[in-house]
Amino acid sequence: MLWKRPGFLLRRLHQIHIAIFLEECGDEVTPVQYSVLQALSSAGAADQSSLSRTVSLDRTNVADVLWRLEERGFVKRVSFANDRRMVLTEITPPGRALLKRVSAASDRAHARTIAALSARDRASFLRTLQHLIDAANGSHA
Repeated sequence: MLWKRPGFLLRRLHQIHIAIFLEECGDEVTPVQYSVLQALSSAGAADQSSLSRTVSLDRTNVADVLWRLEERGFVKRVSFANDRRMVLTEITPPGRALLKRVSAASDRAHARTIAALSARDRASFLRTLQHLIDAANGSHA
C-alpha cells in the first residue's frame, strides 16, 4: 500500500537523492546548506526571513544552517549600526569557493536522481513537480 502513496514515494525519492548528493559531494556540504549558499550567492545578502522563504525552510532551521555555515567560515552576518535587530547574511569567499568546488558534483547528483527517466519524461516530471508545488503554495502558475 505504501508504494501507491505519493507522500511516501516523494519521501523515498528524497532519501535517495540525499544519498546520491552525499556520494557526489562528500561531507563538504549538505543539500540544504548548498541551497542556502546558492541562494546567498544569487541574492548577495539576505535576512533570515527572506532566506527562509527562498529555500522553503522554517526560520529555526535556517538559523541552524546559517550557524553551521558561519562556524565553518562560509557565511558572515552583518548587523546595521542604526538597527541592531536587522541582520543580513552574506556568503564569504570561502563559501563561494565551496560552491564552485561542489557545483559539478551537485549537478551530477540532480541528474542521477532522475537518470532513469527519458529526457522527455525528465522534463515532464520536473514540470509536474513544479505544478504540484505551485498549486500547494497557492500560486497556480
